[in-house]
Amino acid sequence: MGHGGNVIDELTTDHREVEELFGRIEALPPGHKDRKLYADQATIELIRHSVAEEAYLYPAVREHVAGGGALADKELEDHAQAEQIMKDLESRGADDAEFDRLIGMLMSEIREHVADEEGNLFPRLREACPARALDELGDKVRQAKKTAPTRPHPSAPDKPPMNKLLAPGAGMVDRARDALSGRGRPG
Repeated sequence: MGHGGNVIDELTTDHREVEELFGRIEALPPGHKDRKLYADQATIELIRHSVAEEAYLYPAVREHVAGGGALADKELEDHAQAEQIMKDLESRGADDAEFDRLIGMLMSEIREHVADEEGNLFPRLREACPARALDELGDKVRQAKKTAPTRPHPSAPDKPPMNKLLAPGAGMVDRARDALSGRGRPG
């Protein structure tokens, strides 16, 4: 994930990539081992995406959009719910009955969140924020995703400045764990 363009284009492309992973999960029968692989890949992308949004998008929404504080708070609440589902999903295999319930909840939560962002938040931000600032935010989001965690950390701070300070360290640990375990890569 790192596509270029302004923050809205970058995050919208992320949304499409996650939806593609959800489609792969839905195309496989319950219990199929690749459902877990795609769920892990989706989690990795969603966490990186969320951390970048929390560090840069939502502060910009608070600053530029009328009523942006309430809008950002709602998005943070959505993130917290999704992150808890991802944490619960992390320890489940594809053959675990709870896996199907949790992945269904996650897909529903994320699809609702994406629809809200793309239908409400993004248009309002595009209208309120200068194009140059949107481009700069796109660069910052791409940079944040490179060092962001890849695993859910529901108790981690989600607002600046603490999230910006702690995310790179957690990201380094997560990427090391992923490399050692092979998480998110085809076996």
